[in-house]
Amino acid sequence: MPFFSGGGGGRSSALLPTTSKPKAHHHLRSKSSLSAPASSRRRGGPHSASSPYSRRALCLAAAAFAALFVLAFLRLGFPSSRPAARSPHARPRARLTRRPAFRLRDSAAAEAAAAAVAARIGREAPVDITTRDLYDRIQFLDADGGAWKQGWEVKYRGDEWDGEKLKVFVAPHSHNDPGWIRTVEEYYERQSRHILDTIVESLSKDSRRKFIWEEMSYLERWWRDAPRKKQEAFAKLVRDGQLEIVSGGWVMNDEANSHYFAIIEQMMEGNMWLNDTIGVVPKNSWSIDPFGYSSTMAYLLRRMGFHNMLIQRTHYELKKELAMKKNLEYLWRQNWDIEETTDIFVHMMPFYSYDIPHTCGPEPAICCQFDFARMRGFSYESCPWRFDPVETDADNVQERATKLLDQYRKKSTLYRTNTLLIPLGDDFRYVSVEEAEVQFRNYEKLFDYINSDPHLNAEVKFGTLEDYFSTLRDEAEKINYSRPGELGSVELQGFPTLSGDFFTYADRNQDYWSGYYVSRPFFKAVDRVLEQTLRASEILASFVLGYCQKFQCAKLPISFSHKLTAARRNLALFQHHDGVTGTAKDHVVVDYGTRMHTSLQDLQLFMSRAVEVLLGDFHDRSDPTLLSHFEPVQERSKYDVQPVHRVLDPREGKAQSIVFFNPLEQTRDEIVMVVVSTPDVSVLNSNGSCLQSQVSPEWQFVSDEKISTGRHRLYWRASVPALGLETYYVVTGQDCEKAIPAVVKTFTASQQFPCPEPYVCSKLEGKTVEMKNSYYTLSFDASHGLLQTVTGHKDGEQAVIGEEIGMYRSHGSGAYLFKPIGEARSIVEEGGHFILTEGPLVQETHSLPKTEWHKPPLSHSTRIYDCGDSIQDMLIEKEYHVELVGHVFNDKELIVRYKTDIDNQRIFYSDLNGFQMSRRQTYDKLPLQGNYYPMPSLAFLQDSLGNRFSVHSKQSLGAASLKNGWLEIMLDRRLVQDDGRGLGQGVMDNRPMNVIFHLLRESNVSALPKTHSLLTLQPSLLSHRVGAHLNYPMHAFMSKKPHEKSFKLPQQSFTPLTASLPCDVHIVNLKVPQPLRFPHAEAASQRFAILLQRRDWDASYCKKGGLHCTTVGEEPVNLFYMFKDLSAVNVKATSLNLLHDDPEMLGYLEQIGDVAQEGNVLISPMEIQAYKLDLQPPSSQEE
Repeated sequence: MPFFSGGGGGRSSALLPTTSKPKAHHHLRSKSSLSAPASSRRRGGPHSASSPYSRRALCLAAAAFAALFVLAFLRLGFPSSRPAARSPHARPRARLTRRPAFRLRDSAAAEAAAAAVAARIGREAPVDITTRDLYDRIQFLDADGGAWKQGWEVKYRGDEWDGEKLKVFVAPHSHNDPGWIRTVEEYYERQSRHILDTIVESLSKDSRRKFIWEEMSYLERWWRDAPRKKQEAFAKLVRDGQLEIVSGGWVMNDEANSHYFAIIEQMMEGNMWLNDTIGVVPKNSWSIDPFGYSSTMAYLLRRMGFHNMLIQRTHYELKKELAMKKNLEYLWRQNWDIEETTDIFVHMMPFYSYDIPHTCGPEPAICCQFDFARMRGFSYESCPWRFDPVETDADNVQERATKLLDQYRKKSTLYRTNTLLIPLGDDFRYVSVEEAEVQFRNYEKLFDYINSDPHLNAEVKFGTLEDYFSTLRDEAEKINYSRPGELGSVELQGFPTLSGDFFTYADRNQDYWSGYYVSRPFFKAVDRVLEQTLRASEILASFVLGYCQKFQCAKLPISFSHKLTAARRNLALFQHHDGVTGTAKDHVVVDYGTRMHTSLQDLQLFMSRAVEVLLGDFHDRSDPTLLSHFEPVQERSKYDVQPVHRVLDPREGKAQSIVFFNPLEQTRDEIVMVVVSTPDVSVLNSNGSCLQSQVSPEWQFVSDEKISTGRHRLYWRASVPALGLETYYVVTGQDCEKAIPAVVKTFTASQQFPCPEPYVCSKLEGKTVEMKNSYYTLSFDASHGLLQTVTGHKDGEQAVIGEEIGMYRSHGSGAYLFKPIGEARSIVEEGGHFILTEGPLVQETHSLPKTEWHKPPLSHSTRIYDCGDSIQDMLIEKEYHVELVGHVFNDKELIVRYKTDIDNQRIFYSDLNGFQMSRRQTYDKLPLQGNYYPMPSLAFLQDSLGNRFSVHSKQSLGAASLKNGWLEIMLDRRLVQDDGRGLGQGVMDNRPMNVIFHLLRESNVSALPKTHSLLTLQPSLLSHRVGAHLNYPMHAFMSKKPHEKSFKLPQQSFTPLTASLPCDVHIVNLKVPQPLRFPHAEAASQRFAILLQRRDWDASYCKKGGLHCTTVGEEPVNLFYMFKDLSAVNVKATSLNLLHDDPEMLGYLEQIGDVAQEGNVLISPMEIQAYKLDLQPPSSQEE
């Protein structure tokens, strides 16, 4: 069976289907895709350039080459989608195991590449509007606009439609949350299944009726239950254009807390299932309910082949400002995109909500009269403005239609064109045929009246997003709506360009939705653990299938396919805008948490077996699904508890093997840790050589009579190859150096400190305590247990990083809103326990602070490492154990604040979805809560001298810089009240959890651009690597039982890459999208997919990040030579959802060279590119 054809029954998605002519799927697939690429217009002609010349040509024209190379670097596009020239019967490419994963360029090329990077500094994409300018300009006065409370009294002359009549598309829709007040399954059984039944029945009655549907999680569930005839009817409606699937993600994802990996995953899962099952690919995005919008989403959609998107929940003052200048429709451009390849057309809805009262026009009291499901006989609430809808008949149709058209006309004046979109729906609407009929019946009468009178200059009909956007684009082709001096976009003329993001959202008054950045932080952390575990599992599964192919060991990932699909979908489900946001009912949170926990358990079991396969004999004929030698070092007993380390209990004369998997693209040298029952142990590497190691006491997180747990933390330096495995052994009774016990020093208010054996304990003298490694000396206030200063040994400069633990009191805060009463106050008092642990590898302080509460809401540790010139040596690790549990913390919100000496002018930078940075400025004209912003993984401060302080996080939280030099991060919040946004409860289900930060203090090594304070600054190369190490930690597996020291696995290590990749390249994912089809695929078909990201970094900081690593400018990546014993064949560039193979359609400029023929990955900074390929082992090439 062809690998790209449809599969059975809609359980899983097809890998890499075509988009032009999908193949038949039980005769439900369409003859042509919804996403047939339109020819995109380009400014000027094509940019032609060659791939790197030979040395002879370079010598003949060195100057010309350098100029061409700079041009190429600035305009690196998506690699060609043309396949390599190869006959159907040609043998696969010869084995390429001894070549590096890159080709060294000569010095002239390297210098040109460096010049191109330098040219980007101080430049941002030219646009007409930035959200920063909007914030600077708007006064945020919350003026009362009358009927349109957040706007003004809208008027029109009446002749606006004389030249071009008003074309109105009314788009029926139903917003189905996959979990909120009810679980996804409860919603499906009670409402969503009936809504989908209703759509099929109602639309089938009349071809003029239209509808749009978004959430694939519900559609896939319905498809499994639906009888064959109903499936066929649904597919026909889609093919005929009556029913449009918009976005097509598994969910409508949150855009503040979701990581870009998970956004890509949930979109890919939904889009591929849809294409596999019905044969269509969405073209238009519909996102009406996320609480603020990220430019990352616009970028990802564009690179998935989308050209249009719709958004709703943006700050009401921004809506008003944009509406006044007719800028609610614009081209969204990434702020780094000087080449204008990321532009995507956006329609922003203008009013308060997406419900019917707030979508027909500016006067909700009138619009509500046209929500006919609010008439008696239905379960929806009546109109709060006391004027309810009435049935349309011959007697009232003129009055009713005129009143409705008046609203349409008023709304139309807020936009440039005479094409107007009117959404018609709300949460879980059209639940019955009767409800659908009352809406369709009444609107059809109103439409007929309006359309029958040519003097009204209006045509009104039901429509989809595609109907609207295609008609608007046609009108914009005919009529030039550009304003004088407007830059515009070649993607679509007549509209302004905009860059920036739309956080923090406020829907009214001073109600800022900054609380959900932190709500349910425990599950925000689980989300990221599941994400990194899924990615690691996908990579391991790819290697097992790549090496095993037709051997018995290939059975392992194939048999795991259903659980892998479930894990993808459980991660995708939690990206829903009431999932990762922490804004669902308690029992719904339990459902999300249980699903994620189940998938974590499944993935860890698979990884344990995959490790054994990759370290074993691929020719072994035993059943790989029965392997059970290894288990994860960390285990999680329940969905709502922190993971704990399994305790190694090595016996005399025995060894316990520990295998580490490094999920990063560079070799990893770092201090690793396991927990042991006895300190009398040694560590051996895979060659049997003894390694230096350290044991330290394991401390309790909460203050108790017994501060030590009685167990020990064993540390040693591990070196693990990129994407590879390495084995170590923990032994007792070995004739080599035992682990060195750390020295313990304490500062405690109590007289007694029970010193754990076999450690030597002493008392700290004085209230200031120092801790140092080869890079830093840290100074602490021991009486409060808080960090004070950091001194760098390289420059000798002392930096102030005053740590403070604080608490907000709040009134009106809830799951969504943050509404503090005044500023946060410090909660740490003098006293408590402060413990300093010093050893050759790790130094740690552990603080159990004294507070006004008997049981403090947190304890915390600070660690620095001596690994020997590694990334770990350059960071400061902070771990906060948070327990905001109990009624004493009701309506409290806990923060950590770092008070630095950096003169940042209250400007800071926080990341968007772990993908890019956004400049944040604290405004006095906004309330405190309006100056809080999402911090999914990183925030930093910087001054004009180039001093920078960064905080990397393992989970999404909220951050602010409320005073000069301050960076504060909220850790948890416990709230009694509902905040009036529909949830109907507070947030009282707090769980104990650990929050880990990596702190970094840097100074620039070259001059900053003069405009640096106005720019969106990038992390340094070192900062990128610190973030990667924190967010993609090594996965450790231990042998279930101690074994003889003589026992050895067939392999001690696994090194799949020929060499580490450049430090600015990240493998977002390496996966087999359809493992079940793997054994049946045609030879050399594209069974694998790899997504690569090139990170942009601040070149005014150390080029190497203090590390021995290269960048793409010096060593370009080549897919043919990337893998040591696997050949990449049939490589083809594709979209990020793996469904489009036309690079120009995706917005990429013409590229240099041909990846299918030469394997070179040509990728600009900030870009993510996807490739379909096949990986073949030596055995398959020798056949």
